[in-house]
Formats: sequence, C-alpha cells, structure tokens
Amino acid sequence: MSDIEIKPATGWFGSDRRRLLVQEYGIFIAFLVLVAVLSFSNEFFLTAGNISNVLLQTSINGVLAIGMTFVILTRGIDLSVGSVVALAGMVSASLATTSPAGVAGGPYPVALALAAGILVGMATGAVVGVIVSRFAVPAFVATLGMLSAARGAVLIYGNGRPVPGLVPDFRWIGTGNLFGVPLPVVILAVVFLLSWWVLARTRFGRYIYAVGGNPHAAKTSGIDVTRIRFLVYVISGALSGVAGMILSARTGSALPQAGVAYELDAIAAVVIGGTSLSGGVGRVTGTLIGALIIGVMNNGLDLLGIQSYYQQILKGALIVGAVMLDQKRNQSA
Repeated sequence: MSDIEIKPATGWFGSDRRRLLVQEYGIFIAFLVLVAVLSFSNEFFLTAGNISNVLLQTSINGVLAIGMTFVILTRGIDLSVGSVVALAGMVSASLATTSPAGVAGGPYPVALALAAGILVGMATGAVVGVIVSRFAVPAFVATLGMLSAARGAVLIYGNGRPVPGLVPDFRWIGTGNLFGVPLPVVILAVVFLLSWWVLARTRFGRYIYAVGGNPHAAKTSGIDVTRIRFLVYVISGALSGVAGMILSARTGSALPQAGVAYELDAIAAVVIGGTSLSGGVGRVTGTLIGALIIGVMNNGLDLLGIQSYYQQILKGALIVGAVMLDQKRNQSA
C-alpha cells in the first residue's frame, strides 16, 4: 500500500473552499436568491418605485443596526434603541414644530433640533455605557432598564401626546431627496461608510474587535476596555437619535409609541448579517445586507398578499437559524 495520504480537495471546488466561500459570501448569496425569487413571484417587485420604497423602509433599521453592530462586537446588547428612537424623535420634533402642542415652544433653528436629537441619544447611551462598563451590570439588564426609562421619559416630556406640525425644513430629513436619492437612504449610506471606515481602518475599530474577541487579553495588552465598552453604547445611542429624527420627519409628527420593538429588527439584521453574539466577529457590510434582507422580505411578502403575522414567524426563524450557524462556526473554529 502507498504511504501517500489522500486529502480532500481544497481547490476552487474543494469542500474547504466551498465552506470558506459560504462563510464569506453566504449572506450576499442569500440576499440575491431572495431578490431573484421575489422578482419572479411579483412583477412589481423590481420596479424603481418599489426599490425606492424598500430602501426607505430599510433606512431607519439600517442606521439602528449599524449602531447595534458596534455594541454586539464587544459582546454587548442594546435593547433600549427603540425607546431612544421615540425619545430623541420627540425632543427634536418639539424644537421644530409650529403646533401649540410643542412642549419646548418652538420652532427653533433646525440645526438646534437635530443637535438635540443626537445629544439625547448620546446621553442615554452614555448612561447605559457607564452602568455596563463601570459597574459591570450585564448589558441585557442595563439596556432593558433604559428601554423602560426612556419610554417613560417620552410620555413625561410629551405629556403622552404626539407632536405634530413640524416645519418643512425638518420634514425634509425624512421626505426630501438629494440628487434624486431619498435623503434617509443618503443618511444610511453616510452612516455605513463612516462606520465601515472606523471598524476597518482605525485603531479604535481594532480595539473594538479585540475587546469582543478576548477582553482579558485586550486589557493585558494595554487597551482601555472600560472606555471602549462605554463608547460603543454612546455610538449606538447617537445613531438611535439619528433614526428617531428620520422617523419623526417621515411621519410628520413625533409619536410617543414610536420605535416599539425596533430593537428586535436591529438585532435581527446584525445577527443575520453574520456578526457573532459572542463578540469579536462581524462587519457592518453584513449588517447592511441583513437589514436589506429584512426590508426585502417584508416588502415582498406584502406584495404577495401574505399577512404580517407570517413575516414575524419568518423573521424569528431567520434569527434562530443565523444564531445556530454562528454557534456551529464557533464550535468548528
């Protein structure tokens, strides 16, 4: 017998290569397959108007999911983003309304309203960041508490009433166009590019991956783990503030019940996009595709006349399936 060991093929069509391709590009392949199936199932799916509608629907969840990616990369979670969306949207809208119901007595300059929304988001993120990083409270507990507290703050600030009558300049954020592209989509693109650059090209981004991969080793190597964990929640809060202002501008009013369960869609986009709940692995590119998958799936099922209840079931199945794949990948690593 020959002593030569026969190994599985590892070329372009070998099992190892196929496995690497699936891990690297599986989310893109799944997205293309979903688009292809829906295109054949409904003639209106690939129309320019419907594509624009899908991108608009995805913009808010995409912004939230990108912020969530920063948090999950450090082994955290942020359940408060939906409530922060409502709070930031309420505060910023109250500064940009002509209605007597405006609790802040606006309108003020739109720039002030925008700054206020982002600062509110950053403040809530900072509170959570301190609780998680300084007091070692589990992120699930800290953000669950902020979910409730921020929702209560919305009701107190707005007296439980919506804030209508937003000035046109503020509404343009959610309804305007820039070179023919809806402004919320432009904002999502800018947030995506900045986040990609931060995570892929900066020392801060490398520190985020290091903290998520092995916080003890990161601390030993001189990384300020407490600071990194604090800052990712500030980033998530700031992007929640951006999403809240887009939502208020699109709907024309700030609603106290806005943002309910938005955190679930954000987490779903991140997990479906391949970011590991164990931390240290993931990319905002995958998160963006994950958000698009959710947006395309919801839109396609609506076009096919399928009830929204089934959409929730499919979304839940996608989340569980993505986590199962992540666990299998971690075990085989």
